[in-house]
Amino acid sequence: MLHSYPANAKSALVVGSVAFDNIKTPTTETGTILGGSACYGSIASSYFAPTQIVGVVGNDFGEEYVERLRKHSIDLTGLQRDESGKTFFWAGVYGENFATRETIDTQLNVFEHFDPTLPSSYQETPYVMLGNIHPSLQHRVLDQMTNHSFIAADTMNLWIDISRDDLMSLLPRLDLFVLNDDEAPMLTGEENPILAGKKILTMGPKSVLIKKGPHGALLFHPDGYFTFPAYPVTNLQDPTGAGDSFLGALMGYLASIDKTDFANLKKAVVYGTVTASITVEAFSCDSLETASRETIEKRFADLLAYVSLS
Repeated sequence: MLHSYPANAKSALVVGSVAFDNIKTPTTETGTILGGSACYGSIASSYFAPTQIVGVVGNDFGEEYVERLRKHSIDLTGLQRDESGKTFFWAGVYGENFATRETIDTQLNVFEHFDPTLPSSYQETPYVMLGNIHPSLQHRVLDQMTNHSFIAADTMNLWIDISRDDLMSLLPRLDLFVLNDDEAPMLTGEENPILAGKKILTMGPKSVLIKKGPHGALLFHPDGYFTFPAYPVTNLQDPTGAGDSFLGALMGYLASIDKTDFANLKKAVVYGTVTASITVEAFSCDSLETASRETIEKRFADLLAYVSLS
């Protein structure tokens, strides 16, 4: 599934975890499946722009998994292989209606010693997505960049809890800071997501995106505020990776047009929204992998029609 891109499209770099997951829902248990923020993010990005990946895999990461990434024209130069151990593994259980998620098992394996070293060909990549790895590793990536890139970084409640200082020093280096509506109050002390988003803007990032899952997303920017609903999914199978797909598509779209003004960032949020809606309709990256740019464009048009007053 090789992709074609606009002649003026720039490249996007996705840095994060490559993992094996085991997921249990009220109706299904998957066994071992492909996961990780770098996989979801890079595949989503690849529908829009040339995409590079930086992550680490272990001695159990077979060629069939590498081929799944290669089929999407993803540059795998930065995919490190550590033969000393196994790939990062996560197991979790979702409750009824996916309202809760409980981690059952986490095995860092080779990810415990992950050092995101960028190939020289990646160091000038103009669009960079940092998955929710430790803030010190996100700093490590930015320290290797040799030009001014548009930087977006995701985070998680664990880093807010145990590495707040590292995270706070990262924020002024970001063009877009991404977190969800549970994490925003943890960081700011503000329960209201509007107040939380405005407060995070004062902490240094140029813009802030608060994800609200099935309730859409909020974008805070110096030029204005934007909110948009989620795409109406009727066949929710697995929400794992939705946020990573969202951000990957958002960054891929920006790279494809090489514009980051408020108007185009709003469009990127909508592309991220509809791409995430595809991801959640199957386990692992399966639905995302078998999608197409045409599928994404159809949902983009449908979602705009759903909110139109005309």
